[in-house]
Amino acid sequence: MNPGNIGFMLVCAALVFFMTPGLSMFYGGLVRKKNTVNTIMTSIFIIGTGIVMWVLFGYSLSFAPTDNGFIGDFRWLGLEGVSLTEGYTEGASIPNMLFSCFQMMFAVITPALITGSVAGRMKFKSLFVFIIVWSIIVYYPLAHMVWGQNGLLGLDGIHALDFAGGDVVHISSGVSALVLCIILGKRNDYNRAAYRNHNIPTVVLGASLLMFGWFGFNAGSALEANGIAVHAFITTAVSAAAAMLSWMLCDIFMSKKPTLIGACTGMVAGLVGITPGAGFVPVWAAVIIGLTTSPVCFLMISFGKKKFGFDDALDAFSCHGTGGIWGGLLTGVFSSSAINSDAWDGIMYGKFEQFFAQVEGIAITLVIAVAGTLICYAITRLLTGKIRVSAKDEMLGLDTTQHGEIAYPSFNGLE
Repeated sequence: MNPGNIGFMLVCAALVFFMTPGLSMFYGGLVRKKNTVNTIMTSIFIIGTGIVMWVLFGYSLSFAPTDNGFIGDFRWLGLEGVSLTEGYTEGASIPNMLFSCFQMMFAVITPALITGSVAGRMKFKSLFVFIIVWSIIVYYPLAHMVWGQNGLLGLDGIHALDFAGGDVVHISSGVSALVLCIILGKRNDYNRAAYRNHNIPTVVLGASLLMFGWFGFNAGSALEANGIAVHAFITTAVSAAAAMLSWMLCDIFMSKKPTLIGACTGMVAGLVGITPGAGFVPVWAAVIIGLTTSPVCFLMISFGKKKFGFDDALDAFSCHGTGGIWGGLLTGVFSSSAINSDAWDGIMYGKFEQFFAQVEGIAITLVIAVAGTLICYAITRLLTGKIRVSAKDEMLGLDTTQHGEIAYPSFNGLE
């Protein structure tokens, strides 16, 4: 065990944890005042459920070594037998328990991303149950398939590259968010022209906390304080910066003015786009990934939602699902074995095997996310009944009807 690597990974795990409160602020500033508490709560409660589930059985199902390629067994229930002196894999320089802690924070932030798609119209008790079931049916198997030993999609399987969560985190949550918001239906005031994001400074704070934590998210996925971690750190920064600039250009092109929310959304889109390839693509490629991810997500938000008629309230699919798919594909274009020996050379270097592996991995993730979400919805409906709030509760706001609290004591309206 290496003390320096252990210290580095403890810091990275804490940074990834910090992303969930950051997400709650980001989402919370985007909704109406009457739904602020509920929206923040839908991220914060997962800190409780996600950590307890991970310790009891989540880590075992996600990472216990098996030969089936799909899911782990029950050998590490309650983290019993998870070593403090030996690594998850042979030659690892951090203990298995620390690897578990790092991955635990991913299991918390991932389902929280889904909640943005159904903001303002889903019963809290139903969302609570859905997130628990989704973690078991979708997240834990995908984590095992991509990052677990002998996983179907990872380096031991079809060799789809996912450095820090393109498939496992962003595509899975984004696609599940799309399916869930379609099932739930549009908000009653979906087309109301007067709708405005209620607190832009909160959005900026949340996005900034997300980027701060994302450095631990991506650099920490090297699992050591080494050159790959440094490389992932800089590609993360570069992609986010480039995506912010390209989103501002999209704003100027569409409305003649750059917007602060647009700049923050672009930054997050760039972070999503680079996540699968952060430790596999050259730094110059991160610029291209960032510059192109924003327009792709911007088009989905500006035109795709209207064209296909889905109410993805806070653009969980349009940003995370779309950006994750785009970033995963570009990883197959720009991946370089000279940067990371785990990667095959991509299309840019005259090889196509890695790109085809990326396509296959994304396709399997899409199927798992769609099918899994439909199953989770059916189970949730069976356990909690109707999952959408009444029209009256939606009009009054979910803060008072679901929690008996309001975010702003001086607020008495319906906005």
